[in-house]
Amino acid sequence: MKTVSALLLAATLVVSGCATVDMEPPSSSSKSKAFNAPSQGTVGIYICRDSWMGKMLKKDLWINGKCLGESGPDVFFYTEVEGGRKHKIETESEFSPNAMELMVEPGQTYFIRQYTKVGLVVEGADLERVSEARGKAAIAKLNMAKTGTCSGPR
Repeated sequence: MKTVSALLLAATLVVSGCATVDMEPPSSSSKSKAFNAPSQGTVGIYICRDSWMGKMLKKDLWINGKCLGESGPDVFFYTEVEGGRKHKIETESEFSPNAMELMVEPGQTYFIRQYTKVGLVVEGADLERVSEARGKAAIAKLNMAKTGTCSGPR
């Protein structure tokens, strides 16, 4: 009976455990949640991860091949990139990176959601562009992760 109880406890911890990533100070998170206009000639890009699935997984994010950061559950990133061109945004997934291309206009802000999807054996990640209203609502509940650290090479 003790063995069964121990196994159930271990299984519960594995299922309910959450991955953690380095976070920005609350002041940086609050500043980004003001949704100010991006710098002249650039666009603002918010990438959030608010999925209830895959909470124990970390997933790298890249923009144009450069590490944006490693996401965990309930976090967001904010960055500015050059406007008037196409940018490739990628997320790490179990079998291969999943990518999207986004043509951006200077002065605009774009919202992207990173989400976890269940596969046959493992969980993967993907990206989708979301509306400004949905993006802002999600980010209001999240904290800002530190940029610049990815777990693997690109």
